[in-house]
Amino acid sequence: MALSMSEIHIHEHYSPIKTPRQLLTVAVLSFVVPVLLIVGIVHLILGGMHIDPKSPAFSEEAIAIRLQPVGQVTVGAVAPTSPTPTTLAPGPAAAPAATAKAEPASGDKVYQSTCAICHTAGIAGAPKLGDKTAWRPRIAQGAGTLHSNALKGIRMMPAKGGSAGLPDAEVKAAVDYMVAQSK
Repeated sequence: MALSMSEIHIHEHYSPIKTPRQLLTVAVLSFVVPVLLIVGIVHLILGGMHIDPKSPAFSEEAIAIRLQPVGQVTVGAVAPTSPTPTTLAPGPAAAPAATAKAEPASGDKVYQSTCAICHTAGIAGAPKLGDKTAWRPRIAQGAGTLHSNALKGIRMMPAKGGSAGLPDAEVKAAVDYMVAQSK
């Protein structure tokens, strides 16, 4: 069954744009209106904010201060940055305190500040403090081997437990403390 031309229905679609001029107007407005909206929003947000480039806040010193890092990483011993009461006091009593060498930290203190992070929970295979079974073969190697491993690092443990600024004597004291707690 063939259809004749009179039987074919062509549906026309309604469009508000009927001429090329209307199409061009819609195209231009579709770009201009969003740009004007963005400019208006920026103006509304910034409002009456006027920036004076000669303001002290824009000096090179003020900018350098704002751009300083939040913190610093220091490897090794750190000198005190704030004066202590002994350095403020004039006279001969202040001199011995300033030249006195700090006592090495005890093995317990070094363990708490550096070693406990891994040796309390057994992180990365570290033997737990007090675990006699895990420590027995290590203790059998001798104190010299344990000290050397702690100072140089072994397997997942970094040298000096990752605290490179620790003096060797304090690292050895921490090892001796852990051995004593694990016998």
